[in-house]
Formats: sequence, C-alpha cells, structure tokens
Amino acid sequence: MPTNADLEKYADLIVRTAIHIQRGQDLWINAPIHLPDLVRLIVKRAYEEGAKRIHVEWQDEQLSKLTYGLAPNEAFEQYPAWRAAAMTELAEQGGAYLLIKSDDPELLKGVNPKRLADYSRVASAALSTFRTYMSSKRMTWSIVAAPSDNWAKLVFPELDTQAAVEALWEAIFRAVRVKLDDPVLAWEEHNNFLLAKRAYLDSKQYKKLHYRAPGTDLIIELPDNHLWNGGISKNERGNTFNPNVPTEEVYTAPHRNGSNGTVRSTKPLSYQGSLIENFSLTFADGRVVDFEAEKGYESLKTMLDLDNHSRYLGEAALVPHRSPISDSNIIFFNTLFDENASNHLALGNAYPTCVQGGTAMSREELEQAGLNQSILHVDFMIGSAEMDIDGITKDGKAEPVFRKGNWAF
Repeated sequence: MPTNADLEKYADLIVRTAIHIQRGQDLWINAPIHLPDLVRLIVKRAYEEGAKRIHVEWQDEQLSKLTYGLAPNEAFEQYPAWRAAAMTELAEQGGAYLLIKSDDPELLKGVNPKRLADYSRVASAALSTFRTYMSSKRMTWSIVAAPSDNWAKLVFPELDTQAAVEALWEAIFRAVRVKLDDPVLAWEEHNNFLLAKRAYLDSKQYKKLHYRAPGTDLIIELPDNHLWNGGISKNERGNTFNPNVPTEEVYTAPHRNGSNGTVRSTKPLSYQGSLIENFSLTFADGRVVDFEAEKGYESLKTMLDLDNHSRYLGEAALVPHRSPISDSNIIFFNTLFDENASNHLALGNAYPTCVQGGTAMSREELEQAGLNQSILHVDFMIGSAEMDIDGITKDGKAEPVFRKGNWAF
C-alpha cells in the first residue's frame, strides 16, 4: 500500500487542484468501495477547505457484474429517477462532482453488449441536463484514479497481486506529479504550459489538421471560431478546476462533416468492460464508413451504432509523445491515462466550450456550428513517435504542428 504521506498529498491535490473546492460548495464523490482510506482523506481535506456538504456514493464493480449478468432485461430499460434528480440538483446549485475510477478493464467481458448499449441510452437521457451543466461548466468536476486488484494485474501481469497494486499506485503518483515536492505548484506550472499551447492554436485558427503515421492518413476540418481547451478549466463563477488528473492534452472539436481518410489505433481501448485492440476507422464526410478490429470487433460495432451521431468525431486532442505517462512505457488499459500518452480522437459528442459562444448555444445551434451531438463520447488513442500533424491555414498553407510525435512549435 502507498504511504500515508503520498495518499495525503494525492488527496490534497485532488481537493485543491482537481475539483478546487470552494467555501460553501457541495461535493459528490463517486468512489470504489475498496478505497475508504483515500476517500476519507479527500473528505477531510474538502471540509478543511470549506466544503458545505459531502455525499459519498460507493460503487462495487462485482455487484455491477452480477446486475449485468443476472438482472431481467427491463432493469436496463430505465434509469433511477431519484439519482438523476439528485445529480441535476447538485449541478444547478454549482456543486462539485468527483469520480474516482478504479475499474477492471475487462470486468464486463462476455456480457451481452445490448444490455450495455440499452443502459447507456437510458442513462444518457436521464442525465442529459446534468451533463449539459457539466459541459457548459456550470459546475466543477474531475476524474481521478486509484488501483484495483484486477486492473493492477492487467497492467503488471508478471507481479503478484499485492506487488502489482503497489506498482500501479507508484505509476499513478508519478503520472499526477504526487512524487514532486509540491504537486499543487507543479500543476500550476503545467497548466500554464498548456494554456500557452492553447493560445497559439487559437490564434492560428487552422482550417484543417492533417494526420500522417503508419496506417493513418486523415484530414480533419475544424469549425469556424473554434477554441482549444485542455489542462485547467473555469466554471461560470470564475473558479478554476482540472477536469482530468492527469492530463497532458489540448483539444478542440472537429467539424462534424469534415473528417476524411483512415486512422489506426495505437493503444487498446477499454469500452464498457471490454478491450478493443488494433482497430482502424475510415471516414468519409465525417462519418465512419468502414472499420476493423483484431480484438473487440462486436464491442466496437456496438459503440459505433449507439445512436445516429456516434460514428462522427467530437474531439481532436494533441498530446506529445514525450510526456510523463508516455515516458513510463506503461500501457494502463485506462483511457484517463492512455489518452494522455498519445494523440487521440473521440467519437461522439463535442464539447460546447470548443467554439466561441458555444456554452450559450442550443443543441441545434451547436450542430449548425459544426459540433457533433451524441450520447457517446469515447476517446481512442492514435499517436506515436512516428506521427506528423500539419495545420492547414485558410489559404491552404501547411504548417508543422507535430513532428515525430512531439510539438513542432
């Protein structure tokens, strides 16, 4: 197990930087049941920082597996109205939401994908208002991670369970800068670095991005007046927070109908408890028109067919190959980490913050601006040390953005 000192530094970073709790703010923590020590430290620090009321919702993935395996079909055709109402109330009041991920990436392997898809649809519909508040930054929120036995064994199969868990704790702490003397200060400096990259890209207003790598030749058109996000965010009250810890990305939204070519994945994708590996997607006028996968083909197909817009891109993110997570040479089998070791794209929904004035736009106005709207948002990794990316200006000039997997400016 990690030292109490490291756990305390992690809890402090989560409270002061990730969610950046404010005095008088409510906090909802969604946490795995096997992490009481970490959760108690987070709760303690949050109250010390002035949180008003903290609700902890415990999750047991083995119970989830039993539900998906044994519950009747009608259990996946509705979502608890009481939970949707409570989460919406939290968002309306400007609260904070923290999700601690500790999933077994293969937990739901073999589960009927229709059940997973059905429940995703009803959950998305029930939580649509909550997610709108999240994406428009009415509230603060963050996703962090901690080990579980099965996740640790998947990452470090050569170690026994205890040693694997300890190794994964160490890898997580290094990825989130907990091992540095002052993690909060380190994140302030890191966020400033990402802000500088965002400002440069915003000023360029590239018309297109051209990706080239083995198995990848893809051109992505960007909407007019697009904005780059990443690192630190700011809610409507002006309070900063980090939606993902760790994060190494800056990202924007592609134009819904502007992706053409083929892209190949470079890391496994864990989707709803199943792994999808070595897959490729071919786009025409923004839509996936062909796909293949060496492993997880049916899960990939289920994801692509989740709704009418799930075959379109909602995010294009730039991440240098030389970054703490990539340099660790660890495949985490967890998107929170693997997406921050690699350039990546996301199928499905685009964030309204990726276009000027987007947070005040209706769904129809966002679609008119070129931003895809979907109940899906799934990141998949495409970057490597062999990837070059050009920014194409409005007059057709190509300028280097990435060379050999790293920033070219």
